[in-house]
Amino acid sequence: LIVVFIAGEEGGVAGIGVDKVVEAGKLAEAKNGPVYWVDSADSQPCCGTSGMMAWSLKCKGRLIHSGFPQKGINSIELANQVCSYVQQRFYEDFPPLAAEEAYGFSSGSNMKPTQIECAKGSMNQICPETTVSGDIRLSPFYDVEDVKSAIEGYVSELNHGAIDLLPTLGSWSKYELAPDVPLQPGELRRGVVELKWQGDMDTFKLYAGFAAKLDSEGHKALVQACREARNDVKPFSVNGSLPLVKMMQKEGFDIQLCGFGLMSVYHGVNEYCTMDDMVKAYEVMLRVLCLLEA
Repeated sequence: LIVVFIAGEEGGVAGIGVDKVVEAGKLAEAKNGPVYWVDSADSQPCCGTSGMMAWSLKCKGRLIHSGFPQKGINSIELANQVCSYVQQRFYEDFPPLAAEEAYGFSSGSNMKPTQIECAKGSMNQICPETTVSGDIRLSPFYDVEDVKSAIEGYVSELNHGAIDLLPTLGSWSKYELAPDVPLQPGELRRGVVELKWQGDMDTFKLYAGFAAKLDSEGHKALVQACREARNDVKPFSVNGSLPLVKMMQKEGFDIQLCGFGLMSVYHGVNEYCTMDDMVKAYEVMLRVLCLLEA
C-alpha cells in the first residue's frame, strides 16, 4: 500500500507536486496495481472528467459616430457573429460520442462564451473593440491538440476571407468598409479577429479529460466496495476538470477516481463533508484493499 499526500494539487508548481514525483520515478511501483485518486465527491466511483481550455476572441472594428453606421465596423455585432461561427464549426467537428453516454457524462464537448467586454465610449459611438471570453469543456475522447489546432484554423479562415460571409444585421452593418470610405492612419477597413488562449499547451494537457478503465480490477473493486458499504452504487462522470489524472494514466497508472465530500458544496465558501460519509469512506477503502488482496 502506497499513500501519497499531494502538495500543489493543481499541478504546474515548480519543483513540487505529484507530477514531479512521477517525473522522478518515485511512484513507478504503483504501476503494479490501481491508483485511487481521492478527489471527486458524492461517495461513488467517478468514471470520467472533462478537459478545460479557456479562450478569448478579440474583435476589432472601426470607431465612428452612431449616426453614420455605414462608415463604421461594429465590433459588438462582429463579435456575436464570430463567436457563433466558431461555436458552430466546433460542434460540427467535435460532436457528441456514444462513449460519453456510456460513461454517464451529462453533456458532451462544449464551447461557450462566459464573459464579454467592450471598449468604453459614448452611447452614440459604434464600439471599435469587443472581447468575448469563455471555455471549452472537452470530452476525454477528444485530444486537446486537435481542438486547439481546429479553433486556430477557424479564426485564420475568418481573417483570410470568411469574415465576409458572416451574416450582417440590416442594410448598413458591414465588416468591410467600401473603398470610398476615408480612413485615418491606423484605422481598419476590414474587421479583424484575434484569438488568445488562456494558458499554454502544457496547461491544457494538465487538465485534459480523463476516462477510467472500466474493465480493470481496480475499477471493479471500487464498484463492489461502494455497493457493499452503501447498499447501492451509481458510477458517474462529471464535466468538471481534475489536473494530472490524464497525465498519470498516459504514464501507465491505472487511475481510478473517488471522493467522499459533497459535490453540492464544491468550491463553496463553507465547503464541508459529513461524518457519516467519512465513516463509509473508511469502509469503502478498507473493502477495496480486501478485494484486491484476496
